[in-house]
Amino acid sequence: MDSPNILFIFTDQQRFDTMGCYGQSLNVTPNLDALADEGVKFTNTFSCQPLCGPARSCLQTGLYATQTGCYRNGIALPTNMRTIAHILSENGYSVGYIGKWHLASNGLPSYEDIGPEADYRTKPIPEERRGGYKDYWLSSDLLEFTSHPYEGHLFDKDMKKTEFSKYRVDAITDFALEYLENVEKDRPFFLFLSYLEPHQQNDIKKFVGPKYSKQQFSDYEIPDDLKGKKGDWKKYYPDYLGCCHSIDKNFGRINEMLEDVGLDKNTIIFYTSDHGCHFKTRNREYKRSCHESSIHIPLIIKGDIFKHGKVVDDLISLIDLPPTILTSANINIPDYMEGRALHDLVEGDSQNWPNEIFIQISESQIGRAIRTEKWKFSVSAPKKNGFLYSKSDSYKEEYLYDLENDPYEQENLIKLAEYKDTKQFLKERLLWFINHMEKEAPEIIPNNS
Repeated sequence: MDSPNILFIFTDQQRFDTMGCYGQSLNVTPNLDALADEGVKFTNTFSCQPLCGPARSCLQTGLYATQTGCYRNGIALPTNMRTIAHILSENGYSVGYIGKWHLASNGLPSYEDIGPEADYRTKPIPEERRGGYKDYWLSSDLLEFTSHPYEGHLFDKDMKKTEFSKYRVDAITDFALEYLENVEKDRPFFLFLSYLEPHQQNDIKKFVGPKYSKQQFSDYEIPDDLKGKKGDWKKYYPDYLGCCHSIDKNFGRINEMLEDVGLDKNTIIFYTSDHGCHFKTRNREYKRSCHESSIHIPLIIKGDIFKHGKVVDDLISLIDLPPTILTSANINIPDYMEGRALHDLVEGDSQNWPNEIFIQISESQIGRAIRTEKWKFSVSAPKKNGFLYSKSDSYKEEYLYDLENDPYEQENLIKLAEYKDTKQFLKERLLWFINHMEKEAPEIIPNNS
């Protein structure tokens, strides 16, 4: 494909194991499972920052959250920062965005310079704050603030309100179908479709699946990482699966539309999420931790070389997707981007793939972690506020997990002397990432007692 269309489908807070192709026993995602059978499934994909706004800044720019400046929610993407939309547009693409944006507003307190106060959480977003999506725009900065599960509104390119009065996933999909049906055929398009689901509805503090979700998905198998833990998963997991099922049904509608309008043969489809959901089992909310349930996300790509139901088990970061998008569009990757395109892996060349994931954590803490194929090592800055600061000059060891023998992270090995050499190796690798991505050389204090 010389210049294929690209459809990027992005969900919010979706665990990888909600999908049949990743082991879900209930029939939650038959359409997406079929996508995996036809495309490529990546089994070990991880968020580089398990929080909505920062993860989005990474995905739009190819940089880590401390590099974009969007280290936590409530910090706008700088208007002079280049995004994948800018690059694609310069190379002939029509670029469009539908759904949740979460990169336009400043305003929460910080001891670092985050720019002038600007609150677009419930207001139309001006063009200069749309990250280069200039051809089509239908979005809200915080969709969870301008809508509820069965009604709400977004704002169009002309900053006019567009209302809906049906289940939100259905409505957002309706807007995408209208776009696909009417998209100009004389140049390729890039459409970023950003759902809010299965994220909880903030103001009512609960997950809301479509009607009858509780009954339809009541007979679930408890995910192993949740077994024996309190949290609120018993109350909300069926609705959470209902949200995921709705996304799947609507993906089926999108797939049909692509076929109906003749776009299916020349469109590459990406499907992933910003982070996972641990249902308050690891801290007092749903993400913002180094644990697998917080960072392990689905990733399926179909089209061009992504075909034949191939399965890739190498470790992938969200930061690798911007280079993959550009390579799929036959556009050179800018030198400043931190990730790598996935094409070599898919074609069987994993010799130089690092198989290490660097994770930054904010708000609940200032945390840093490294995940390898066998180990997870995490540190935090106990004396600094994760809202007010993006980084620290001092961290303390917090978690060490042996993922081969303890994949659900039940036993923290950080204080055990027999892992001293392992901790030292992981500490050195983590410090390399911090130095390279943040230009800092912090101390990491041992946790031996």
